Formats: sequence, C-alpha cells, structure tokens
Amino acid sequence: MVERLIPGAVAPDFSLKDSAGKTVSLKGNRGRSTIVYFYPAASTPACAKQACDFRDTLASLQSAGYDVLGISPDPVLKLAAFVEEEGLTFPLLSDEDHAVAESYGAWGEKKNYGRTYQGLIRSTIVVGADGTVAVAQYNVRATGHVAKLRRDLLLDE
Repeated sequence: MVERLIPGAVAPDFSLKDSAGKTVSLKGNRGRSTIVYFYPAASTPACAKQACDFRDTLASLQSAGYDVLGISPDPVLKLAAFVEEEGLTFPLLSDEDHAVAESYGAWGEKKNYGRTYQGLIRSTIVVGADGTVAVAQYNVRATGHVAKLRRDLLLDE
C-alpha cells in the first residue's frame, strides 16, 4: 500500500516539465500555497471537467494566495495539446515515470470493471507556503471537486 500524505507532513519537492517543456518545481512556489492535483489522463472527459473547473476559478484561487499545478503521467506533447484544447491557464506537469505521484501517495492499486491494476489515484494535495501539507484528499471525484475544495479551504464563505 502506498503511503499517503497527511496534514503537517513535509511535501516532497519535485521538478517536472510543463506543457511547454519548461521545468517547474514545487520549491519555486515557496512562500505561496500550492494546490497540487493529480489526474489520470489529459483530454479525457472527467479530467477535462476538473481542469476547466480549476481554470474557471483560478483568478479567485490566486487572489486568495493559491497557485495550481496539475500533474499526470502524460508526456509533455499530450499536455500541450490538452492545454490548447481547453484553454488552460495554469501549469500541467508531466510525471511519466509516476515518481512524484508515488511520493505523494497518488499512485497505487485501482479497480475498474473487476480488473485490478496500478494507476494514478485522482488526488489533491494543498501545500502551504511553508512547504508542509495543509490538505490531503485522495480518490476525489472530478465533477464538483474544485467547488468542494474551495469550501474546505473556506474560500466560499
């Protein structure tokens, strides 16, 4: 069983390529809170819904002090196409070997139609400005997740 992060734990640092091939690191966001969300596959309906929800609320999240980083096992070129298709305005990062997902507890056993396999677990980790985990949510639903996260962060009061 993959060990999941809990609030108060130090968030593992990472450096990954974004959809433009630029290296983005968590350390580069130190001083601001960062929503790191893991999604299974670019350009699929559920992942597009979730990404568009983040896109549509990005300005209010940023004004509340949160940046957003999306991470999937997709290659950079697939991420670039997804960014273009959906008009996404925040970095999507490529974790092809799923090492970052594993370090965040977002890679593990999944079951679908009676089949068991290893894959990405849709998860959201909010990393505080100090680099520690503020919120850790696993097995989240794509639809409605951003609205629930905003409520959990007390941004919709």
